[in-house]
Parts: sequence; structure tokens; C-alpha cells
Amino acid sequence: MRAENLRHRSVAIIVQTTDGQLLVHRRADDQDVFPGWWDVAAGGVVAAGEESDAAARRELAEELGIIGVTPEFVTEDAYDDDHAREICRVYRVVHDGPYRFDDGEVTEARLVDAAGLTELLSTERVLPGSVAMLLPVIDLA
Repeated sequence: MRAENLRHRSVAIIVQTTDGQLLVHRRADDQDVFPGWWDVAAGGVVAAGEESDAAARRELAEELGIIGVTPEFVTEDAYDDDHAREICRVYRVVHDGPYRFDDGEVTEARLVDAAGLTELLSTERVLPGSVAMLLPVIDLA
């Protein structure tokens, strides 16, 4: 799917704290797409036969160690570039941690407010699909 850039289903889960900060993370350097880049949401590919809601819960558990929460559906969007062609269901959860990064996909994470997100976007490489699809629905006011 990645090698041939085939269209696929994905999920993205925006994680915010009760005081409104956004959890952002840097992808591991061994990721096959955008290694070392920052992202504003957890997420990934929906497996064949898997429901998107289940994929969102799975990705939260795998990437961030968040279990026992039900992500709230926000929107669905499509994104195409030279690296990804996806139809993405976007979710949101409010969670104050702790966060665990046991699967090795995340090498660094931080909580940011609006100013911190603006700084991240101006100084770091951030996944273009996340910027296009997720920034319009992230509320840090």
C-alpha cells in the first residue's frame, strides 16, 4: 500500500488535555513515511475488515498507551500527496496522561498551547496531511 501509494483508510486522533493543550509527537527515525517528522495526532492505517472506531482505539493504545476511552468522531477528510492517498476519519479525546510510547513509533512528545503549536509549525517538519486535514479542526483557544 505504501510502496505503491494506494488509497487507503486511516484514522487520526487529536489528543488534548482538560486545559486545552495539544499533545504533539515526533515520529521515530525508522518510520517508513516521514521519519523524524512531527505530528499533531496519533493514528494510522485502518486494517482490512477493521472498523474505524476500533482502529482509533487501537492506535491510541499502541502509540500513546491510552486505553479505556472512546474517541469522539470529528470529521472525515481525504488527502493525497506523493507519499499518501488516504481517506481519514478524525477523532478527538481529552486525556491528561500519563502517556506511554511503548511501540517505538514515537520518540518525543510535548504538550503545546496555541503559541507552542505556531512555533512548532514554523520551526519543525510537520506531517503535511495532518496540517491540511487536522489544523482546521484543532481548537486551542
